[in-house]
Amino acid sequence: MVGIEFFGNVDLASVAIWAFWLFFALLVYYLQTENMREGYPLEDEDGTAAANQGPFPLPKDKTFILRDGQDPLSLPSQARGDRTDLPMVKTETHYGAPFAPTGDPMLGGVGPASWAPRKDDPELDAHGHPKIKLMSEMPDFHVAAGRDPRGKAVVAGDGEVVGRIVDMMVDVPEQLVRYLVIDVNPEGTGKIRLAPFTMTRIKNDRVKIRSLYSGQFDDIPQTASPSVVTKLEEDKIMGWFGGGTMYADPKRAEPKL
Repeated sequence: MVGIEFFGNVDLASVAIWAFWLFFALLVYYLQTENMREGYPLEDEDGTAAANQGPFPLPKDKTFILRDGQDPLSLPSQARGDRTDLPMVKTETHYGAPFAPTGDPMLGGVGPASWAPRKDDPELDAHGHPKIKLMSEMPDFHVAAGRDPRGKAVVAGDGEVVGRIVDMMVDVPEQLVRYLVIDVNPEGTGKIRLAPFTMTRIKNDRVKIRSLYSGQFDDIPQTASPSVVTKLEEDKIMGWFGGGTMYADPKRAEPKL
């Protein structure tokens, strides 16, 4: 009963409040360690282990059983899976100094052209099927609004015609166009590349892609399958177009006042 001491000054109220504080401390510890399953152990900018890993230890490995027959995933596995040996060097010795590319930043995948080592599998819908499919393979899909880009010439940022749009890749559950399929040759040779839909501008007579110049379309990361794009391929393609926004022309990397 409240007000009746068990021993000394310890009564039911004090036991309850101390039990609450103990539970709360254990909860904070549990949540913080569970939050450290990805992105840990911490690393410095040069890729070495950081001196300060924080007050909490890494949790024990937990295995996640994935759907659709995918390999189980254990985190944290101590192997972060980050990219290493990136072609860039630190411009100064102090922490926080910027890194400068040592070669072609688009081929090296650094800066705005960077990409993450995602799984080389397609993203799946709730039924275990690839979410992103060719519109030509889905007779129930059609362009409901705006201009249909298929058949239009593709014009690069330098004004050169580099090919034509032959198809579109659609996110089926979301019913959105994700990529335009380009035959990278005005005459049509079957050399296919994907362009993120958000990086294009569809005009009356052409599709304009400002981020890349004509000489950079052949090097757009390719897909292993003509009808499926994996998460890794998506990241590399987006990185290529994002990198072109800054690196396609050396003038783009210069400061603007």
